[in-house]
Amino acid sequence: MSGQERSLRSDPNTQSTLACDPEELRTLFLFEHLTDSQLAELCRDGRIETIEPGPVYAEGDPATCFYVLMDGAVVLSKLSGGKDLVINRTSQRGVYAGAWQAYLGDRVPQTYQGSMRVSEPSRFFVLDADCFASIVREWFPMALHLLEGLFFGNQNTKQVVEQRERLLALGSLSAGLTHELNNPAAAAVRATSALRNRVAHMRQKLAMIAGGTLDRASLARLVELQNEAVELVAKAPKLTAMEASDREDELGEWFDDKDIRDGWDLAPTFVSAGLDVPWLDRVSATVDDPAMLEGAIRWLNYTVETELLMNEIADSTTRISTLVGAAKQYSQMDRAPYQTVDVRELLDSTLIMLGRKIGDDITVVKEYDPAVPTIPAYAAELNQVWTNLIDNAVQAMGSRGTLTVRTSLDEDQVQIEICDTGPGVPQEIRSRIFEPFFTTKAVGEGTGLGLDISWRIVVKKHQGDLQVVSEPGNTRFIVRLPVQPAVEEAS
Repeated sequence: MSGQERSLRSDPNTQSTLACDPEELRTLFLFEHLTDSQLAELCRDGRIETIEPGPVYAEGDPATCFYVLMDGAVVLSKLSGGKDLVINRTSQRGVYAGAWQAYLGDRVPQTYQGSMRVSEPSRFFVLDADCFASIVREWFPMALHLLEGLFFGNQNTKQVVEQRERLLALGSLSAGLTHELNNPAAAAVRATSALRNRVAHMRQKLAMIAGGTLDRASLARLVELQNEAVELVAKAPKLTAMEASDREDELGEWFDDKDIRDGWDLAPTFVSAGLDVPWLDRVSATVDDPAMLEGAIRWLNYTVETELLMNEIADSTTRISTLVGAAKQYSQMDRAPYQTVDVRELLDSTLIMLGRKIGDDITVVKEYDPAVPTIPAYAAELNQVWTNLIDNAVQAMGSRGTLTVRTSLDEDQVQIEICDTGPGVPQEIRSRIFEPFFTTKAVGEGTGLGLDISWRIVVKKHQGDLQVVSEPGNTRFIVRLPVQPAVEEAS
C-alpha cells in the first residue's frame, strides 16, 4: 500500500468503511452477471469505503487496490510535462480504476498508470490487488488468457515493428551518410592525383628557370613573388560570375600581349587566386628575358594550382571529419545513455545526418536561443525524436518549403520546435496522431509508430511534453523537456 493510501486509511475524516451489500453490487454493470455466491465472496473479500474530496492514489505508486465507483465523482489524470493532465471526470456508477492489471502479475510493473482523486464525498467498492488478481484468475480463466494474449501480443507486435522501423531508419541514414562521405572522399582523391601532377610540373619548370638566364637576385625576387602568390590565395576575395569573367578577360589580353601560349586557359587560375594585371606586371619586371617569362608564369601557375588543390583537400577532409563527428554525436557512440546534453548540438547532428533526405529544395532555418541551458537526457533517444519529427516535416512539405528548428527557454523547461510550411495536420485527426499505428501515409510508407515512439520518449521517459499546433503553411511540433533531472539513469 502506498504512503498516500496509508495516510488515507489512517485518517477517519478522509475515509470510512461501510457494510457491503451484494445486491447493491449487482446494480453495477461490472458485476451484474455474477452469481449470488460470487457477489457474496466479493463482499467478504472487499469493502465499501467512503472517501472525502482529495487524492486517492498517485501515478507511479505501487498499485495495491482496485476501485469501483458506487456514487460520487472522480477525476483521473496522467503526468504530462511534469504536470497532472486531466483525462477524465466522471460520476458514472461502476467505473473502475486502480490496480486493474494485477492479474498480469510480475510480468508488468504493478504501479498505478495514472492518478485519481475525488471531487466530492464518494463511495467505492475496494478490492486489494492480490485479491482482485486471484478472483479474475479463478472466475474467468478463458477471459484471462484472452486478455493476456491481447496485452502481450500487442506489446510484442509493437516491439517487433519498432525494431524494424529503427532498422529501416538506420539503413536510410547509413545510405545518406555513405553518399555524403563519398562526395568529399572522391574530391580528395581527385585533388590528390591532380596535386601530384602539378608538383611534378612545378619541379620541371623550376629546373628550367634555374638553368636559364636569370641572375641570382631576379630568381630570389621571383621566389618572393611565389610566396606572395601563396598568401594571396588564402585571402582571395569571392567574386561574382560577372566580376570573374571581366578579370579573366583582362588577364587573357595581358597574356596575349606577352605572347604566352594558351594564356586564356591560365587566366581562371590566377583570377581565383586574387592575382591581377598589376601583380603580373611585377613578374614581367622581374624576368627581363621574354623567353623566360612564359616559363616563370607557368611555374607560378603550378604554384597557385597546387595551393588551390591543397585547399580543396583540406575542405574535403574537414567535411569528412564533420560528418563523422555528426554521426558520433547522433549515435552517441562511446557515451553514457543518460548524460547532460546541449539540445542544439543534438539537433545539428540530426540535421547533418538527414541532409540528403532534406535535399536542396528545403530551406533550413535555425533559431537557437543562446540562453538555453544543458539538460539531463537520453541523448540518442532524443535524436530519434528529432529524426521522426524532421522526417515527417520533410514529407509533409513534399520535399519543398522551409524547415525551421527553434529552441527557447520556457520557465523551467527547454522548448524545441520543429516547424514546416506544409499543408498542416487536419483538425479531425490531430488528437490521434500520437496513437500507436495511426498513420496518414500510404500503405508501405509508414508504420504509424514514429510519433508514438517520440511521444513515449519525451513524455514517458523524460517527463516532458509533446504537442502539435497546426494550420496550413505553419505546423509546429513542440517538445518541452525539464531543465532539472526528471528521470533516473537506467541501470
